[in-house]
Amino acid sequence: MTVLESPPKGREPSCCGLASSPVTAVDAERLAPMFKALGDPVRLQMASMIAAEPELCVCEITPAFDLSSGTISHHLKTLREAGLVDCERRGTYVYYWIRPEAFDALSALLSPG
Repeated sequence: MTVLESPPKGREPSCCGLASSPVTAVDAERLAPMFKALGDPVRLQMASMIAAEPELCVCEITPAFDLSSGTISHHLKTLREAGLVDCERRGTYVYYWIRPEAFDALSALLSPG
C-alpha cells in the first residue's frame, strides 16, 4: 500500500488518523520538531536510509544526494537536534543511527485507536 492509497477494508483510520486521545501540550512540544524535521523530502529520505541499517556512515549518505557536504551536514544536524537520529565520530567519519524511541513516539501518535 502506498502512502496515498486507502487502507484495506476493516482497517480504516480513526477520524483524523491520530491516537484516540488528544495530544497534550507537552507531547505536542516534544513531537512537533520531529514531524517538522521529517517534513523535508531530503531529511525524510535520509532518515529512511539510516533506519534501513543498524548504522550508516556519512560517507554512505552523501553520494545519494546531489547536495554539498555543508547541506548534507545541515540536514543531519536537523535530524539529530529533533531527536530522530544520534551519531558518533570514529576517526574522520561520523556514523548515524535511528533513535527507536523517537519513532516509537511518532508511530504511537499516528496509530489508529
